[in-house]
Amino acid sequence: MHTDWHTHAFHPKIAHKVLAQLRGHYGIDPVGTGLPEDLIFRLRRAGIHKAAVHTAATTPDQVVPANNWSMFMQTEHPELIAFGTLHPGFMNWERELVRLETAGIKGLKFHPDFQGFRLDDPVLYPLFEAIGNRFALMFHVGDRLPPDLNPSSPAKLAKIRRDFPKLTIIAAHFGGYLHWDQALEVLAGTDVYLDTSSSLPFMPRDLMRGLLRKHPRERLLFGSDYPLFDPLDEIRLLETNAGLREEEIEAVLGNGVF
Repeated sequence: MHTDWHTHAFHPKIAHKVLAQLRGHYGIDPVGTGLPEDLIFRLRRAGIHKAAVHTAATTPDQVVPANNWSMFMQTEHPELIAFGTLHPGFMNWERELVRLETAGIKGLKFHPDFQGFRLDDPVLYPLFEAIGNRFALMFHVGDRLPPDLNPSSPAKLAKIRRDFPKLTIIAAHFGGYLHWDQALEVLAGTDVYLDTSSSLPFMPRDLMRGLLRKHPRERLLFGSDYPLFDPLDEIRLLETNAGLREEEIEAVLGNGVF
């Protein structure tokens, strides 16, 4: 069973707006429409059977509508594993966790840089304590600011790992977009899952291969970050840029968290 652990798909009413925001923030032209049907088409073309789809509420009042969309996608499209979202400013998070569990949602996405909080803010601690092993957590990590100044960084996530050992943690973008030196130092070799999304075209090859040597291969997850990138193109980069053999690529595509 091949899985893409890092994708996004949006409601038709907002998909074009989100693509424009992504283009403006990252300076990258998305490859797809951002709709679930386009994602599923690209997954099938790449020989991928399942995809985790992530959303992140940028304000507290977006939490419930965003989670409603995740529940709808998972019901309508069996190929999609929808992750829910929370926001530290959302007051009814305990009730929302139960609602997500009841709907069969198994993961949550946190994106400090877009959601407007710091990953080392103690306000998150009651959330993490309550989550425990109930959900897998996908964290966006890294951006253009230096790690100490950026809302997210590998070191901030490593502290969460130490403080909350029950959590199942996925660190996106090889542990930290543009923060890969720190990811190699503090996340590689731990039991945190690292996904390959939005990294393969950009990472220095010696750094990427250093991360691959140090990190447990079974804790490496394939992620395309669709609609920014196409899953098939990203699989090819596992060979050309990461230097993985065919059987190693197959193993990465088969890794999972549940």
